[in-house]
Amino acid sequence: MAHRKAGGSAKNLKDSNPKYLGTKLYAGQKAGAGAIIIRQRGTVIMAGKNVAVGRDHTLYALKDGVVSFGTKRKMNFNNKMVVKKVVHVLPQEVKAAKVAGKSPVKKVVKKVAKAK
Repeated sequence: MAHRKAGGSAKNLKDSNPKYLGTKLYAGQKAGAGAIIIRQRGTVIMAGKNVAVGRDHTLYALKDGVVSFGTKRKMNFNNKMVVKKVVHVLPQEVKAAKVAGKSPVKKVVKKVAKAK
């Protein structure tokens, strides 16, 4: 007779903890300096103005401002043109000028830089 009842195997009953990836701040939301904007695996979305990349590819704000998304045409490693998403953190006055004048982000950023 068996000393104990057979327990069976339990090889596939483990699960890993969730990583909580994704966009944390969306376009138009205010971001403080150091605020995490996007948590990602690999550089799916690139860093733009006032945004830096962490060592796990997390995008975070360098200055206070408003989050803005855009696109950038980039040459891939195999000479294929790809369109990548870019995230910017624009100062509050740049965001107001953009809404009022409907001018592109790059022109408004240059105007603010020249004014300072």
